[in-house]
Amino acid sequence: MRSILRDVFGWHHVDAGDGWLIFALPPAEVGVHPAEYQVRRDLSLMCDDIHATVQELQRKGLEFRGEPEDEGFGIGVTMLLPGGAELFLYEPRHETAI
Repeated sequence: MRSILRDVFGWHHVDAGDGWLIFALPPAEVGVHPAEYQVRRDLSLMCDDIHATVQELQRKGLEFRGEPEDEGFGIGVTMLLPGGAELFLYEPRHETAI
């Protein structure tokens, strides 16, 4: 996971010692949506151009589940990360705070 965040996403980091990397996050938002039933906590990343971003990440060796699809709020796809982790990437259609 460290190599994905460092080499694929290119996030700035410091080594706190013994390979313990601390990453600076890109600009971020927290979306708090009304929920009537199940409470969910999801982390996702946004991009300006989903197709260009997917192509760039694929060139760097990242895998995806399927192709980007219309999710209503934006166009998104699931990234497959080491250790079985998954992370949603999307190009928002909604206004953003950043």
